[in-house]
Amino acid sequence: MSEQIKSGMISRRTALSLLGLASLSLAVPATMLTTSNAEAQQPAAPTGTPTVAPTGTERRQERRTGRTERRQERREGRTERRQERRTGRTERRQERRGTTAPQQ
Repeated sequence: MSEQIKSGMISRRTALSLLGLASLSLAVPATMLTTSNAEAQQPAAPTGTPTVAPTGTERRQERRTGRTERRQERREGRTERRQERRTGRTERRQERRGTTAPQQ
């Protein structure tokens, strides 16, 4: 009498997997309906000289060079802004004191 009839019972795992499959089966026809009849573009015909893709080392070197140039520009800009602040500060100080700023 301790045996239970399992034909009517369904586990949570089975119920969730059935629910997932049901939602998937509903989603697939919707994606099939939205596909277009567009064809793939043909690659452009090569003109004159073929372009050779740079190797990984060349791309890395280009990135390095670009980073170095950007860093140098930032440093130069920072130096210029610092110098402008200093000269402006000196001019304002001299103006408050009533003297002329020294020529550099």
